[in-house]
Amino acid sequence: MKKYLSILLALCMLLSVAVGCTQQPDDEPEVKEEAQTIRVGALTGPTAMGMVKLMDASDKGESENTYEFQLQSEASAFVSALAKGEIDIAAVPANLASVVYNNTDGAVELLAINTLGVLYIVERGESINSFADLAGKTIYATGEGASPEFGLKYLLKENGLDGDNAPTIQWCADTTEALSYIASDENAIAMLPQPFVTAAQAKVDGLRVALDLNAEWEKLDNGSAMVTGVVLARKEFAESYPQQLAKFMEEYSNSVNFVLENTEDAAQLIGGYEIVKAPIAQKALPYCNITFMTGSEMKTAMEGYLGVLYEMNPASVGGAMPDADFYYVPEK
Repeated sequence: MKKYLSILLALCMLLSVAVGCTQQPDDEPEVKEEAQTIRVGALTGPTAMGMVKLMDASDKGESENTYEFQLQSEASAFVSALAKGEIDIAAVPANLASVVYNNTDGAVELLAINTLGVLYIVERGESINSFADLAGKTIYATGEGASPEFGLKYLLKENGLDGDNAPTIQWCADTTEALSYIASDENAIAMLPQPFVTAAQAKVDGLRVALDLNAEWEKLDNGSAMVTGVVLARKEFAESYPQQLAKFMEEYSNSVNFVLENTEDAAQLIGGYEIVKAPIAQKALPYCNITFMTGSEMKTAMEGYLGVLYEMNPASVGGAMPDADFYYVPEK
């Protein structure tokens, strides 16, 4: 009997050693269960406006995750921070997300689309009612070398305004400069983003929205969408903390729904975080096209949009279209 027990014990020891020696492949990330403060960055404007309810909950200690938020006026502030691991999640312009992906060898992934088109053609008169009316005109605009430029030029091309009849685009350093032309010339035409359009209307009598570029893009019915802002995460963080990432997605989605359904209360929060003054935010929110698009719907919309930009200028998306691993599409 003792002999059999000895043999059995030896087998158990061998089995435990074999199991203990079994290791995960080196390329599989370690899933961590402990609490992690999630560092989130967002740009002042529409990309941060949908996040304010979550920011408020975090500050009150009512969020399920622990967050550290930072707001910036320039997206470039988040590029190096993502690459260096100094921030975990950032809301950035759509094309910049692809540029960061390509420049970091795929070290980031796309979580969601949080803002669709926010660009509008404005004027003080009644001369512009369709894209055809822009032929031969001068448009004061901001966003040269970025999504606004490529989006505008794509729409002009699709509407047959890329030849001798193309409008002249005078690029301005910022929205304030563009507004100065509108204020001084009653015939001036400009392309401005929300919520600056609403702020400008409070300063310039008779300023009206002539064209909604998001609506004009939808008219093309080409399978893509005009995407302005997205939410990006470091892939290392996403793979190491999948449960907390899933909870972030849920809490962020709830925040967006609150902002869309409670405009007045959301505007007060937006003003409180000094993103946009509350009265402007309340008027602008319906026109900021804030959304929370995820999964396959996000992937389809983003691929279509980046494809358009790539055809216009490959450098606008970082020189190449992102691979499938760019898109965060969890298995159901």
